[in-house]
Amino acid sequence: MRAFACDLDRTLIWKDAELRPRTRAAIGAALAAGIRVILVTGRMFQSVRPYAQAAGIVDPVVCYQGAVVADPVSGEFLRHVPIPVEPAREAIAAVEAEGYDPNVYVGDELYVSRVTPGSRAYADFQQIPIHAVGDVKAWLPEPPTKIVCVGDPDALDDLGERMRARFADRLWVTKSLPKFLEFATLGVSKGSGMEFLSRHLGFARERTIAFGDGENDVELVEWAGYGIAVENAHERVKEVADWICPPAAEEGVAEVLEALVNSHRA
Repeated sequence: MRAFACDLDRTLIWKDAELRPRTRAAIGAALAAGIRVILVTGRMFQSVRPYAQAAGIVDPVVCYQGAVVADPVSGEFLRHVPIPVEPAREAIAAVEAEGYDPNVYVGDELYVSRVTPGSRAYADFQQIPIHAVGDVKAWLPEPPTKIVCVGDPDALDDLGERMRARFADRLWVTKSLPKFLEFATLGVSKGSGMEFLSRHLGFARERTIAFGDGENDVELVEWAGYGIAVENAHERVKEVADWICPPAAEEGVAEVLEALVNSHRA
């Protein structure tokens, strides 16, 4: 085993968003055993970077659903695959017509047309600043990394179906948490981010274990040589996983890391 690739929210950390002592210790033991630990998340880089630093992870993180691979030490983007401006504007207009005020991510910052309870909840959840710019479509200065709609989970399921049909040949539409519908450019996924990073660092997918919970983790779990879903995972993730570990609330990933590191040492 050469690498653990792990989603963050509802996989490595629970709803309290805390990297708990047991989990931190398990990551430290894996790193000490010479195993890479890679965070793979839909979060923006500035939001995930503190977790990498707190855990002592120096390998690049995969963020923005795989659209960005970044060095948590230097802050350098090693890979950035944004949404072209025109389909981004069209997607923003499409979801605005459905009554949503989307979050738009440019230069690792969060921009909105206006601050809403949904955008404020998202910014507070990720502990990031939010910038209101008026009409975000007209303002958009460069290709955004991703676009996110925040709302009722069931309503977002319906919206996601319509958006996937409309942008099937241009955008990848997925869910991270049930209340977040996310847009990235076609070809982006956590799996494609890991493929880039595995080549960049020189480790094989066959010797990688990946953990996930959300619909956006399907490609990650499929990509790895051995995929694990936490017990609280979406059914689609469980269907493609090789095994199911205890839930994030019980630090299931830490339990697996502990067992594998102990067997590695033996």
